[in-house]
Amino acid sequence: MQILDGKLTSKAIIDELKIKVAQLATEGKKIPQLAAVLVGNDGASETYVSAKVKACNEIGFKSSLIRFDAGISENKLIDTIESLNNDPDVDGILVQLPLPKHISDENIINAIQPQKDVDGFHPVSIGRMVQGLPTFVPATPYGIMLMLEHYKIDTKGMNAVVVGRSNIVGRPMSILLSSNSNPGNCTVTICHSHTKNLAEICSKADILVAALGKAEFVTADMVKEGAIVIDVGITRVADSTKKLALR
Repeated sequence: MQILDGKLTSKAIIDELKIKVAQLATEGKKIPQLAAVLVGNDGASETYVSAKVKACNEIGFKSSLIRFDAGISENKLIDTIESLNNDPDVDGILVQLPLPKHISDENIINAIQPQKDVDGFHPVSIGRMVQGLPTFVPATPYGIMLMLEHYKIDTKGMNAVVVGRSNIVGRPMSILLSSNSNPGNCTVTICHSHTKNLAEICSKADILVAALGKAEFVTADMVKEGAIVIDVGITRVADSTKKLALR
């Protein structure tokens, strides 16, 4: 059995990007800058944004973090995005989701210029991805494709099953795996909460991508011998081996 190590893949990509950014600096060219926008103080969002800013610093990108209280109005947040759209120093805009309930994720995503939509969530970005045109691609599906590429896995003709159909992971994952590329050229099935005979479908997969937030949903009997299994679901579970600190 071979372990596809996402951390090792990430390190290899970071090391490669460091060299490219250093070369830009040597040639006196512009260093890319990311503007991350965080609304509220959700613990998971704090962790994600912190990791993204840290990655920028490690690679050599410039980055800025703009924080707002959870009570910010949708109009004010859109005004901030418009300002970033018009800022020539900013090359990429990332608004951390989810947003408070009084703010429409769709309206905020649509307010970001596609040319700066590093999350790849804008309808224009999605449309270009479907057509196989150059564009920003959602990070998690793109990371999976880079990992398959890093380990030189020839996916042509494989049966791929994606469990989950979110616009952030499941749907774009299915598009990338079925695209005319390498990795890619798979025959893809998307499964979800209404899929019948889920275990049977998964057991026939050459590539099985679990993209849902439910711990231990995919069990051993759902995976055939020699299948490639990629787990990108995140679920918080209690650790019985650790004692809770009393305060």
